[in-house]
Amino acid sequence: MSRIAAIAIGRNEGARLERCLTTLRAQVERVVYVDSGSTDGSVALAERLGAQVVALDMSQPFTAARARNAGFDALRPDLPPVVQFVDGDCGLAEGWIAAGLAALDAHPDTAMVTGWRREIHPEASLYNRLCDHEWHRPAGVIETCGGDMMLRSEIFDALGGMDPRVIAAEDDELCVRMRKAGWVLRRIPHEMTRHDAAMTRFSQWWRRAVRSGHGFAQVGHLHPEYFRRERRRTWLYAALVPGLVLLALLTVPPLALLPLLAYAWNWWRTTRGLKAEGLAPAEARRHAGLITLSKFPNLIGMIRFHLRRLTGRAMRIIEYK
Repeated sequence: MSRIAAIAIGRNEGARLERCLTTLRAQVERVVYVDSGSTDGSVALAERLGAQVVALDMSQPFTAARARNAGFDALRPDLPPVVQFVDGDCGLAEGWIAAGLAALDAHPDTAMVTGWRREIHPEASLYNRLCDHEWHRPAGVIETCGGDMMLRSEIFDALGGMDPRVIAAEDDELCVRMRKAGWVLRRIPHEMTRHDAAMTRFSQWWRRAVRSGHGFAQVGHLHPEYFRRERRRTWLYAALVPGLVLLALLTVPPLALLPLLAYAWNWWRTTRGLKAEGLAPAEARRHAGLITLSKFPNLIGMIRFHLRRLTGRAMRIIEYK
């Protein structure tokens, strides 16, 4: 039995899926592809490239967590010791599997390793460049990571996999549970995947930020200590400050300028932090503008989660592509 298997998930990824599966097959013998209702020939493509295909039951609300769990279950009963999760819009970097396995071998206390994800076309848009910067975090012991990860199968199995109810930040939620179980999570200084955000419109960036806010609220509801800072900042800048502005306009209009200064201060502080991380000043200013603005779609996502929770409505995924 091979020591590692890979699981890719996707829907209508086209050429991105071909790159994903081709790079996986170059390093991993056993590859499972979980398809979520594609209509572009993804299933036939995956079969042609030698992947085991699992068609997700789309009669139930889709979540990436459900798809990853279905891929993991398809590996039974011969579960390999290690599994690599990859999103279908990502290609695996050369040498990643060997580097990840070596890191797990060197650190028996480590449940999961991840690496650096890079954007394939950061020059295509400001939104892609912001993603590229977000992905490149320092190496070492970490709290959480995104969905591209290599982890020990027995730990994923023991924890019951990913929570299928979580529609955004399901990877963060699993990481929280792994750390609570006493395991270490680690990022190593090695390129892991190349991602294609294909985000060229403001509306796409906005929906992605709404999804992030939904994740802040849902994971925070399950683990109140996590995403606490993100939730507080969202309520502050997207609810409290606008409320103070409105109150001032209704009472003492000139005072409305005072709470608006909070946005300038947040933008300045964010710009300074981004420059300290190595971004050029002009790039840092543009990214800081988006980060400051993101609090408003974040709030929409947070409110959407709580409305769904309180009314018992299904948690449906928020897509930006």
